[in-house]
Amino acid sequence: MTQWFNDSMTKFRIDILTIFPDFFRGPLDYGIVRRARETGLVEINIHDLRAFTKDKHRTVDDRPFGGGEGMVLKPEPIFECLESFGDVASREARLAPGSNQSVILLSAQGRRLDQTLAAELSGLSQKAMGRIVLICGRYEGVDERISEHLADREISIGDYVLSGGELGAAVIVDTVTRLIPGAVGNQNSTRQESFTESSTTARTKLAGDAPSSTCGSGGLLDYPHYTRPADFRGMAVPEVLVNGNHDQIRNWRRKTALAKTLRNRPDLLEQVALTAEDKELLDEIKMNEAKPA
Repeated sequence: MTQWFNDSMTKFRIDILTIFPDFFRGPLDYGIVRRARETGLVEINIHDLRAFTKDKHRTVDDRPFGGGEGMVLKPEPIFECLESFGDVASREARLAPGSNQSVILLSAQGRRLDQTLAAELSGLSQKAMGRIVLICGRYEGVDERISEHLADREISIGDYVLSGGELGAAVIVDTVTRLIPGAVGNQNSTRQESFTESSTTARTKLAGDAPSSTCGSGGLLDYPHYTRPADFRGMAVPEVLVNGNHDQIRNWRRKTALAKTLRNRPDLLEQVALTAEDKELLDEIKMNEAKPA
């Protein structure tokens, strides 16, 4: 019987529907996800769809109507597995504002996973009886009636095709779990990572803190990180990081984050709110890159 904790200790539940339950023996047994399970922050249950078949061969797929290549996962095992829980809200209730549950179909046709969506899903953990259900597709796909009448959203982890949804489900579990308050030892670290949105006001407020509390990425890529030794095989840590000047460190970190974003993901610069100082730093970066070597 599932035990639910109240207030700040509410246990978040994740259910995974799959035809390969053993796949998850590794991904759920290490690091932050394991600690979150052991400390009661999250409960993760794996459900074998073959247990909800009726024939002796435990058939979960069939040929597509209309012809075509590959096989399609049948709707019956998926519907019956979800219905066996007995406490999943209706699709209409899950689509309503303020819902504490979401049933997600892993699909190449779904919304692409990003940090904003991960934070949205993690937010369900702060609601009473918060829960997500992950349906792992396989083969050529899943019967469309799953998307139309059972799942309330479809998610893809990237613009490529995987053999099945298990890898995607493991990625979602990790990205969502680490954002649950208490899952990461220093929760501030999750607000300073690549893609994490933060306001200019929040960045300004941190101006007087220690350099470890440098502004959040604000939707940019994260700044470079270094640790001991300060000189490794002739490769030295930037002097600014060891001189103890917090203001210079913050400036360097913001500038290098902007430079890395400009180099690797320039599209992000069009999506974030840049301060006047950010724009000056970008102009300086572009000017330096334009200089002949």
